[in-house]
Amino acid sequence: MKVEQKGHTTIIKDTESSFEVFLQKLTEQYNSYKSVNLIIDITHDKSFEISNLKLFSELAKTHKKNKKSFVVVATGIDFNKVPTSITTVPSLLEAHDIIEMEEIERDLGF
Repeated sequence: MKVEQKGHTTIIKDTESSFEVFLQKLTEQYNSYKSVNLIIDITHDKSFEISNLKLFSELAKTHKKNKKSFVVVATGIDFNKVPTSITTVPSLLEAHDIIEMEEIERDLGF
């Protein structure tokens, strides 16, 4: 797991050998990241599937309750089948754009 801080956003990259190990580490260390916007970059994991994405739902729900953004960056999946409760995009640039839009919405009271 590689962690990178960019302004008010933390990018966590999956560098583990298995998704389950990555998810376990992320869950264990979540309290360190609960007060910042999160981008979860799983583009490195070529075996990633939509069923794995659903495992982020509890973390995403908790993070959004704290009024912070939770965005997953994934490639090679059918974005039409992604659950609406988890914001998922194909690139880091789009993830940053989503976070900026959500920050503006929160500032405006939406």
